[in-house]
Order: sequence, then C-alpha cells, then structure tokens
Amino acid sequence: MSNVKQSRRSAREAVLQALYAIEVGKETKSKALKDIIKRESRDNDAKNFITELFNVSLSNREWCEDQIKSRLNNWEFKRVAILDRLLLIVAIAEMFFIDTVPPKVSISEAIQIAKKYSTEDSSAFVNGVLDNIYKSAAKEKLAT
Repeated sequence: MSNVKQSRRSAREAVLQALYAIEVGKETKSKALKDIIKRESRDNDAKNFITELFNVSLSNREWCEDQIKSRLNNWEFKRVAILDRLLLIVAIAEMFFIDTVPPKVSISEAIQIAKKYSTEDSSAFVNGVLDNIYKSAAKEKLAT
C-alpha cells in the first residue's frame, strides 16, 4: 500500500493550512504553497488540485469575504474565527471557481473539515453560511 495521499479532503486541508500559515505565520504565498506540497507525498492530481484551489482561493479572497459578510446577521466579520473564515473562503472559491467539483460536495467537505479542526459550533456555522450562499446562487441562476 502506497503512502501517496490522493484524497481531495486531504488536499483541502492542506490548502487551509497554507492559508493559515499566510494569515497567522505571515508566510509568503509561494513558500506556503511549496511547503504544503512538499509536506506529504501526493500524486500529481492531488498536487494540481491543491495548487488550483490555493490560487483560486487567494485570487478571489475579497469576493469570497464579501459573500460571507453579506450573510452574517448581527455579527461582525472580524469576530468570525480565523480558521472558520479561511475554511469558508476555500469552500466558496471551490464552489464558484472550480467546475469539476459539485457545490454540494464542497459544502459537505467544508463541514467535515470544520468538525475536525474547529470549534463544536463551527460545522453548523459553516453549513449555514455555505448553504445560504449556494441557495442564493441557485436563485440567481434561475432568474437569468
């Protein structure tokens, strides 16, 4: 049995870790990406997915944050836990900018990662925000 990591969840977790290193550790983007790709043995598909998700999350971060902010009722964006914020950015970027993954898969994966890495309430919070964004996007598509 090979130790090469192939799961997309593992790739999503790696992207989350890289974004966290940038946010908290003040790592450069290129060093953070290089570090997560080198950290574990992965096949080329996984490496490509990590790179694509990392880049799309960073290049669309402001838009993703705006999506989150518009769904926070009576809550300030800066009060959302850093890990939850970053996880939401990754999931939203994946939902809207990576066509090979169905949005419901992105939502489900984000919920599972929140359960693993964040607080007890985070998975419900992540689910609520992502579900709202997904439903709004579906309504917009129907209207056009």
